[in-house]
Formats: sequence, structure tokens, C-alpha cells
Amino acid sequence: YPLETMLRIHCMQHWYNLSDGAMEDALYEIASMRLFARLSLDSALPDRTTIMNFRHLLEQHQLARQLFKTI
Repeated sequence: YPLETMLRIHCMQHWYNLSDGAMEDALYEIASMRLFARLSLDSALPDRTTIMNFRHLLEQHQLARQLFKTI
């Protein structure tokens, strides 16, 4: 998935305090979240493992904190 999409998903996950599984479910159930993530209504969605791996990658390199400071 594009970096911008994964960053948008990560931000929503943080803003709404969603677990990886809950974020995956929200992407399936809430069209506005898919659109914010720049995912079309008929495109494949990242699963909870992909979301978790991206979150762990940001945490490993201490990028999540920097991201939210910048925003």
C-alpha cells in the first residue's frame, strides 16, 4: 500500500484509539475512513497484520511520535 495511505490509516487509528483489528473493521464499515485513507470503495483494504506491521515499523524507528509532533 502507498505510504500516504498507511500514514493516514495510522493517524485515524491513533485519533480514534482503535486496535489493529478495529481499524481494519472500520475501513470495511465506514466509507469516510476509506476515503480519508485514499482507498477507493472497490480496492483491497489492508488487513490487521499489515496495519500492525506498519505501526510496529513506525514505533521501532521512533517515527510515530515525530509524526504527531509535526502534524
